[in-house]
Amino acid sequence: MSKRAGESTIFLENNVMISSFAASGGKNEAKGPFGDCYDYKDADDLFGQSCFEDAESAMQSLTLKIALEKRGIEASGLSFILGGDLLNQCIGTTFALADFKAPFIGLYGACSTISEGLMLASLLVDSGAGDRAAAITSSHYCTAERQYRFPLNYGGQRTPTSQWTATASGALILERGKTPPFVRAVTVGRICDKGIIDANNMGAAMAPAAHWVIKTFLSDAKMSPQDFDLIVTGDLGRVGSKILCELLLRDGIDILDRHFDCGASLYGEEQDSHSGASGCGCAAGLLCGHFLPRLKSGELKNILFAATGALLSPTSSQQGKSIPGISHLCWLSSEAG
Repeated sequence: MSKRAGESTIFLENNVMISSFAASGGKNEAKGPFGDCYDYKDADDLFGQSCFEDAESAMQSLTLKIALEKRGIEASGLSFILGGDLLNQCIGTTFALADFKAPFIGLYGACSTISEGLMLASLLVDSGAGDRAAAITSSHYCTAERQYRFPLNYGGQRTPTSQWTATASGALILERGKTPPFVRAVTVGRICDKGIIDANNMGAAMAPAAHWVIKTFLSDAKMSPQDFDLIVTGDLGRVGSKILCELLLRDGIDILDRHFDCGASLYGEEQDSHSGASGCGCAAGLLCGHFLPRLKSGELKNILFAATGALLSPTSSQQGKSIPGISHLCWLSSEAG
């Protein structure tokens, strides 16, 4: 059984390993500094489909297929698939996984969904509820713009604090075993709402949730930032990353020399993403394409991974409601517990 520690942290008592992982990206992601990390890169962001919503489903389906092929198993070998995306009722994931014959658990954590899926899948495997579980998520620039903002041909001007939704997907498979990387512990996030109402400033809305979950894990686990090679956040962007580091410094926690934010780093300066990247696929793609290979090889020993999500909808934004944030944290290691 897993062991509860402190306020919100759970230590896994079995060696739960990430046995396979895969990442896919679009043409803009392929041009960025991490373009080589994707298993598949699409030339026109349509992934062989006629509309962008179908393209996102095709991208997610393809990513899971690659992860399964790397592991050498069929979908029938999965006890569970946990997944979600940004679209209304998670239709990107629903249609992506409809042909995979495995028990499905739909998730919505906005851009924190890969952390949520990884956390829950690892707990299911650790508890013995299933032998093998997959976690997957995706986002697509064109589907997110159509749902949350304006049609692409509207041509509205983006604010300096805005972020570019990544066209990317990440999938991973967890099971008990002895091959790194391992999930050592998880911290369940808490909804944090500081009254931010600007949907073009999601980094500021999500930073308090990342602050809470990182601070809580370090307290629960009785560890410090120096115990980790990197502390990786999801898609706070440049604005949210600065806020996070300042909030932690107020509590005497300095992560400046080891903080990496996927949103602030996914695109190069010449790509003019303003504050950076966002979307479920932002952190998922870099986790599965960049960080997990480095943990597997032993280049990295221990990282904290905390994707972040802005829990808004078009309806809540139109009604002038604030944007709550959420972040779930996973301790990933090249060493078994």
